[in-house]
Amino acid sequence: MLWEEFMPVQLICCSHSPLMTTGIEETEQGVQGQFFRELDTCAAALHKFDPDLVVVFGPDHFNGFFYELMPAFCIGTAAEGSKDWHLESGPLRVPRELALSCVRYLQARDFDLAISHQMRVDHGITIPLLKLTGALARYDVLPVFVNCAADPRPSFRRVRAFGEAIGEFLADQDMRITIVGSGGLSHDPPTPRLDMSPPDVARRLIVRHTPTQDELDARENRVIKAARDLVAGKGPCLPPSEQWDRDFLQIFLGSRLEDFDRMTDAEIDRVAGFGAHEVRTWVAAAAAARKMGDVRAELRYYHLVPEWITGMGIVVGQG
Repeated sequence: MLWEEFMPVQLICCSHSPLMTTGIEETEQGVQGQFFRELDTCAAALHKFDPDLVVVFGPDHFNGFFYELMPAFCIGTAAEGSKDWHLESGPLRVPRELALSCVRYLQARDFDLAISHQMRVDHGITIPLLKLTGALARYDVLPVFVNCAADPRPSFRRVRAFGEAIGEFLADQDMRITIVGSGGLSHDPPTPRLDMSPPDVARRLIVRHTPTQDELDARENRVIKAARDLVAGKGPCLPPSEQWDRDFLQIFLGSRLEDFDRMTDAEIDRVAGFGAHEVRTWVAAAAAARKMGDVRAELRYYHLVPEWITGMGIVVGQG
């Protein structure tokens, strides 16, 4: 089913894994292809909807945001894609005045978020843009960073409230708007943790810098090796958890996003893995969409994809 035309809001929440860009060998025949076909269906629905604005709630993986100054939330008035995983780089088409108006609206409602006039977005935002729209700058895009990787993170209650406030702002814009939540589900990539890293690695998490292509390649090769080790039943990555994913999706597809308020980072780390903190982007996106209309969400895809380290899911909605 494709969404009807002229709906005021369209919601797409989708897992991303940079390993989906590598052609890594699949562990179960057809699973990767099914995911890509469902993404293509979402892309066709987005193009048919023809949004005036695409809002992407996305994380970062220490490519654009560092512990040198780590905000809980940030909105970009201008943004450019990084070159991680050899993805297309270049500027996003950000409507500057709209972004500034959104920031002012949120500040008037006691959200002291950061603002960036030169946001650097990595695969957490560029993958969904490239897969769903076909380019980084095909549509006007409002990039919204949610800190998911750097402890301490904003609580799920605050993330939900933040999404609701953005939805209230967007509801007054008289625009067709596609809202994307990019991240999750369960996965435990070999991302360094500040309090568990040697000084040289910790410095790379703290000090803002642009990695060279050799540095990016070395990092990405480590992730590919970790994925192959996971498939072989070896560490260091915690396997994705289908039970945790199913439990999350059951709540997410229901009517009470506030049930996520009690979710803790300790539980996520223990069961779902370090990368699963990215489901904050889904919660924020859905909260925004529900402030704009009576959004009916449905699960379009779910499968564990071990070679991508991740429980991969796609949820869509209209309202």
